[in-house]
Amino acid sequence: MNKVLVIAPHADDEVLGCGATMFRHAELGDEVHVIVATNASKGAPELFSENSIDDVRKEALDAHKILGVQKTYFLDFPAPALNAYPSFKISIEISKILNEFKADTVYLPHPGDLHEDHNSIYRAALVSCRPQNGNSVKRIYCYETLSETEWAPMQGDHYFKPNHFVDVSSYFEAKLEAMKCFQSQLKAFPHSRSIEALEALAKYRGSTVGAERAEAFEVERQIVRN
Repeated sequence: MNKVLVIAPHADDEVLGCGATMFRHAELGDEVHVIVATNASKGAPELFSENSIDDVRKEALDAHKILGVQKTYFLDFPAPALNAYPSFKISIEISKILNEFKADTVYLPHPGDLHEDHNSIYRAALVSCRPQNGNSVKRIYCYETLSETEWAPMQGDHYFKPNHFVDVSSYFEAKLEAMKCFQSQLKAFPHSRSIEALEALAKYRGSTVGAERAEAFEVERQIVRN
């Protein structure tokens, strides 16, 4: 059994990025936990009320139940202002969870995403996952988040370049059902944060590797031990 930790900057990023893979892990007997790292009512109370955050967290729990997530951790780091928040404090809290859970597989947001919060969580989590002092993490994958990853700057070398694909043909419907829990976040097509866009991306990623549906990732690190 693998111990899988999915780290999401905001509630729904985890479902958008790797919801079907999460469900696949659960169905194969792995233990799946999720960290939702931020609370926007702390960082921008003029834009996000505490009630709205409570609502989206309830949506997340409903979605996670569909996907077989065994535990969800809600942290309160101040979105959307993580670029001005001490990264070491984020790393400390993630490390506490990693040390308790002993995750061997970690999924992170892609560092090139348009939203700076994604890069902040990525970098803080990498510190927590350093392969030192008996750290349990052996595999780190970065997921793509529709409405963030595809809008990232194309200049430079930070765009999403998938090199790890998971055939989720048998698990994809659960992802759609989980995403439908996020009524506060879903948009109408052709917005990329829509059910139709999720399905289109899964078909496209699948077609590149001979599968009906797939989720794609960048490998950050893989450690093979005896």
